[in-house]
Amino acid sequence: MRRVIFNQKGGVGKSSIACNLAAISAAQGYRTLLIDLDAQANSSQYLTGLTGADIPTGIAEFFHLILSSGIAAKKARPQILATAYPNLHLITASPELADLQPKLEAKHKINKLNRLLDKLDGDYERIYIDTPPALNFYSISALIAADRCLAPFDCDSFSRQALYALLEEIDDIRDDHNERLEVEGIIVNQFQPRAALPQQMVAELLEEGLPILPVYLSSSVKMRESHQACLPLVHLDPRHKLTQQFVALHDHLEAAS
Repeated sequence: MRRVIFNQKGGVGKSSIACNLAAISAAQGYRTLLIDLDAQANSSQYLTGLTGADIPTGIAEFFHLILSSGIAAKKARPQILATAYPNLHLITASPELADLQPKLEAKHKINKLNRLLDKLDGDYERIYIDTPPALNFYSISALIAADRCLAPFDCDSFSRQALYALLEEIDDIRDDHNERLEVEGIIVNQFQPRAALPQQMVAELLEEGLPILPVYLSSSVKMRESHQACLPLVHLDPRHKLTQQFVALHDHLEAAS
């Protein structure tokens, strides 16, 4: 199963959701791989504690190799890191991705990630892909390679408009590139149940028939503590309310898949 976490709006919690779902997947015994495609490398930092030049080039090195000619391009394979958590592996991102993007677009390499994952499917039961907050080469590559798309929504009007645009783009990508791609659901994130606006927005999306997942992720300082410690919530504080919400969300997705 390949899941991509994507929304064109930044700040909706893509990296937090991708890393925490992947960590729970691994903790439950699934051989799990997370691929970071965002040049900001937030997921890479979160799962390794490394910053800046200490983060391996990872997926950028793979894309660099496929731009070359000959046998190096054909045998290109990124470095896969074993994290500190059993069953959880990572392909890191780095700032070099930004410089590589126009070259990859010019060479029409949009299907290379999908072919890479075809080779890795036998090694992993669950693959999560974190994307940049833009519809660009990397996010489109991820959507072409994925089976399911999870769309974070942070109860903001800008996020809502980005959500509508995303659903239209997924229809186009399904028609043109990836017939198996499904919107697995919209993840309500940073939810404040006592505030009127978030409740109103979620209710309106439900009335529109959008696939809102039934587990809402609360707004909590515990997530910031998790980022600071570079520890996914399931390892930082397994009993915390937000951790349990993530576990319930993961289990719902697994039961429905």
